[in-house]
Amino acid sequence: MITISLCMIVKNEEQVLARCLDSIADLMDEIIIVDTGSTDKTKEIAARYTSDIYDYAWNGNFADARNYSFSKANCQYIYCADADEVLDEENRARFRLLKKGLLPEIDIVQMYYCNQLSYNTIYNYDKEYRPKLYKRLRTFTWFNPIHETVALEPVIYDSDIEIQHKPTGFHASRDLKAFEKMHADGIRLSTHLHTLYAKELLIAGEKTDLIHAIPTFVATTKDATRSADENMEAYCILARAYRLRGDVAGFFKYTTKAVTSEGEGCAEICLELGLHYSTQLDYEEALIWFNAALQTPCLLNLQTHALADEQLSECLEKLEQNKVPQE
Repeated sequence: MITISLCMIVKNEEQVLARCLDSIADLMDEIIIVDTGSTDKTKEIAARYTSDIYDYAWNGNFADARNYSFSKANCQYIYCADADEVLDEENRARFRLLKKGLLPEIDIVQMYYCNQLSYNTIYNYDKEYRPKLYKRLRTFTWFNPIHETVALEPVIYDSDIEIQHKPTGFHASRDLKAFEKMHADGIRLSTHLHTLYAKELLIAGEKTDLIHAIPTFVATTKDATRSADENMEAYCILARAYRLRGDVAGFFKYTTKAVTSEGEGCAEICLELGLHYSTQLDYEEALIWFNAALQTPCLLNLQTHALADEQLSECLEKLEQNKVPQE
């Protein structure tokens, strides 16, 4: 049977930490809690489960905090959990079986992360695989009888364990500030983070968040190394940001770039054009774009079609109300 260190980074999680630890503590051989500045009873609650509690000065970088928590681990494997996660009894049983039978060559175990759509998260799916269990010290092995080389790719196992994600609040504001800081620090967003930033802005961003993001996505449009998809993501964000700011020239600059780009376009841009014309009370033109949104694939937010359908219905109602009664 393998041994497992639970490594968590937490801050002000008094509402959910006990719920999480009650569901997984007995499956772990070591529990490590890294607190990044709680002002509530988080550390007091953590102390019921472990004495391995460490303070970490938050620097705005989640990777640094994760690395610090992993550095404190001593077991064969490390389980990485967030405080708003829960394992039910069925999946606790699956976890026990995994712990008993995990083959030593496995480097990473993926588990299903569930319940995304029930809590208004930024994700467009309800269930996805995520790496959750990591071998702490990896063994490198030579292979091939000639031109021998070291196996560098990790051996990954996709388990049937389902983790319930049950947040009590939404962390969009925190995450968006982290993205803003990356741009301010001159850090170029990877393709993966670029997409996540754009998704979070479209799904959960407030007007100020979108306006603050303008420099990041304008930079994308000027970066010749960015892909067509990344440019389209930028156009979506800039179109919404400039529409909300009331900058018509900026709005049409990027919606025009989007609709004239190669490819099939995206529903998000059509929705923005529909919303623009709707606010101008030009409901007939708005209808054209809301219909176009329904016929065009979504790029960032799978809820765009539902939003377009809702707006289309409102436009039809407005047009009906505006009809002049015939004498």
